[in-house]
Amino acid sequence: MRTATETEPQAGELPTTPCSVVWSRGHAYVLEGFHARWVGRDDRGRPHALTGAEMQRRGWSLTRTA
Repeated sequence: MRTATETEPQAGELPTTPCSVVWSRGHAYVLEGFHARWVGRDDRGRPHALTGAEMQRRGWSLTRTA
């Protein structure tokens, strides 16, 4: 059985479990495990992929923010 600290990423660390969801600049991004990249949509609805380093630079959170 996992504790809350084992399932939740530490502050500043992106989740590493495939299909994890984070929010960045008002858009949801899902971790695609096969390619280890974050996949979402841009402001025009086009597919958009980011590396973990790019996601860190952009800023992200586990909850939707405006």
